Amino acid sequence: MDSHPLIIILSSYFLYFHLIIESYTTAAAAAAVTTGGSWSLLHQSIGISAMHMQLLPTDRVIIFDRTDFGQSNISLPDGKCREDPNDTVLKKDCTAHSIEYDVASNAIRPLMVLTDVWCSSGALMPDGSLVQTGGFNDGDHVIRVFKSSCSKCDWEEIKLGLVQRRWYATNHILPDGRQIVIGGRRQYNYEFYPKKVGSDKAYGLRLLVDTNDKDIENNLYPFVFLNTDGNLFIFANNHAILFDYLKNRVVKTYPEITGGDPRNYPSTGSAVLLPMHVGQEGVMNVEVLVCGGAPKGSFVNAKNGKFDGALNSCGRIKLSDPDPKWVMETMPMGRVMGDMILLPNGDVLIVNGGANGTAGWEYGRNPVFNPVVYRPFCPFNSRFEVQNPSTIPRMYHSTAILIRDGRVLVGGSNPHIFYNFTNVLFPTELSLEAFSPSYLATTSSDIRPKIIAPANQANIRYGEQIVVRFTVQNKVDLNLLSVTIISPSFNTHSFSMNQRLLILDGGKTTKSVGDSTYEIHTTAPPSRMIAPSGYYMLFVVHQDVPSEGIWVIIH
Repeated sequence: MDSHPLIIILSSYFLYFHLIIESYTTAAAAAAVTTGGSWSLLHQSIGISAMHMQLLPTDRVIIFDRTDFGQSNISLPDGKCREDPNDTVLKKDCTAHSIEYDVASNAIRPLMVLTDVWCSSGALMPDGSLVQTGGFNDGDHVIRVFKSSCSKCDWEEIKLGLVQRRWYATNHILPDGRQIVIGGRRQYNYEFYPKKVGSDKAYGLRLLVDTNDKDIENNLYPFVFLNTDGNLFIFANNHAILFDYLKNRVVKTYPEITGGDPRNYPSTGSAVLLPMHVGQEGVMNVEVLVCGGAPKGSFVNAKNGKFDGALNSCGRIKLSDPDPKWVMETMPMGRVMGDMILLPNGDVLIVNGGANGTAGWEYGRNPVFNPVVYRPFCPFNSRFEVQNPSTIPRMYHSTAILIRDGRVLVGGSNPHIFYNFTNVLFPTELSLEAFSPSYLATTSSDIRPKIIAPANQANIRYGEQIVVRFTVQNKVDLNLLSVTIISPSFNTHSFSMNQRLLILDGGKTTKSVGDSTYEIHTTAPPSRMIAPSGYYMLFVVHQDVPSEGIWVIIH
């Protein structure tokens, strides 16, 4: 699937000037109707291309690429080198393929990863450790652990931690604190980490067999979300099920997404579990939104030099409806390889990607520079808003994550088998930038809350009352206040694994307790099925403007 035939490289070079002109013309047209947001360059080069990203509860970000393309542009510290007899390019490599980025200091620390993490997956465990699984070649059965509690730690690797090879799989945290690892190249099954007695094997998943297209596996990196009944919503290719992973049975089968076009890798749309209101009776509506991707046959067409236009449709479905149906909406532009990121105020940011082609080496065209904000609670046909553009193409192997101050980190883009910086359509990107949504504009500073209690890293029990004290410069509209919590996600290949946003509405009251100081009383999520135990970012949102978040641990 990720191949680099000479004919594709030559055809890419031949189309270079025409497509670059087309790309910038499209970007200029979109920019003419933009409404907000701003960009800032954090680093011209972090030394690696950001294929995978995960925010830790220390406000550091783990970023990594592959190990099998040769040298990166950042050296390992203290003369260290990685010696790997299985590496297909470089047996001894003294450069880093993973880094730790410190948000507060804007500093970078190179890390040592021993086995190939190419197109792998992961999730943050309840204790804040990043558990990352699989990859390619000598890394496909490996589990890697990065302990966020240690400021000088590095990767720890468990060589045969997985039962099956996992390449292009998806991970999700479960209510009992384990990870489930689903699918991957030629893997129509799932397994768990850590293992329990009697669960040290892989279990078949028929959905992955049934959605394996004749010409290509269009069901890789399946979209997986924990429903509030404890079952998993799994979307692969163009079909979805509600799945009881404990009994290995399908609870509900959803209709094919309208139009029938594939949405998973390599057609590569994206998906989010929309914000959920948690009231005193739990969560009433659980909805999934799937956006973008590429039409049927696009991957084969791209291999042959024809780059189809990306899908501009989104499908939205309610998981608990007795007769669920997809409600389709139209984005302002088509997008393949876009990332969908939940923002603290409940909006969804759609960023990165291209307007033509698919994922895969050299198969994407016409970068989409403008993010789009989707407002899920606005009326139908008035939910999308085009934002100000970046100047950096973010194509195949780009990433995006939310950080605690409300910005979105954006990095990566390397549609090549190696690091190529010249004579290619889209040079390998080593830069890291940040998108600041419009709620961070200085014009909103007088209505922006500032949390003063509880302290950062506060412990919260399920179902207990939460009292959040905050200040606002201007007068507060008590009817336009909310508390949201967001789980930090693992982002790669246009999907943010374990992404979840809850609006805590249960028993909410707000009162003034002093000059420009207020208290909002609300209730923590009632159970692990609604919010699996672990770290969340908590925000106060006033008139659609969020505070800077604080870390809380829910258990």
